[in-house]
Amino acid sequence: MKQHTVIDSPYGPLTLVAEDGALCGLYMTDQRHRPPEETFGARDDTPFDEAAGQLQAYFAGELKDFTLDLRLTGTPFQRSVWEQLRRIPYGETRTYGELAEELGNPTASRAVGLAGGRNPVGIIVPCHRVIGANGSLTGYGGGLDRKQRLLDFERGAALLWTL
Repeated sequence: MKQHTVIDSPYGPLTLVAEDGALCGLYMTDQRHRPPEETFGARDDTPFDEAAGQLQAYFAGELKDFTLDLRLTGTPFQRSVWEQLRRIPYGETRTYGELAEELGNPTASRAVGLAGGRNPVGIIVPCHRVIGANGSLTGYGGGLDRKQRLLDFERGAALLWTL
């Protein structure tokens, strides 16, 4: 049984979707690959206290790593990419090629990018931390402006934590 809620964030409204109490979606306004709203289930804030609290702490610069129960639906390859994304440290970036190498398939950088684009839980599974081989911003389901803002935010907050 799915449920959803909408919370405010510095990056616009975020729609959180849960299935049987586990977070299975975090969608931004105008996000590419955003499922139709009728698939989000009934509006109910109840299962989202922990997710909303962790997101609030993240946006306040107080949380680096999310510890939420996630239920991510995708192909085995997509799930392996999403797991690899969760290993990118806060405030750092990796290239699509580096992720492909870490997955044992150095020629799969394009497939890694496509899998990242289908990430159903942006921000929490930090696909915004992946950049092009030349350091440029490439592809982000929430838009390149949001990607740049998230990277700038994390770099700034990470610097504060080291002082």
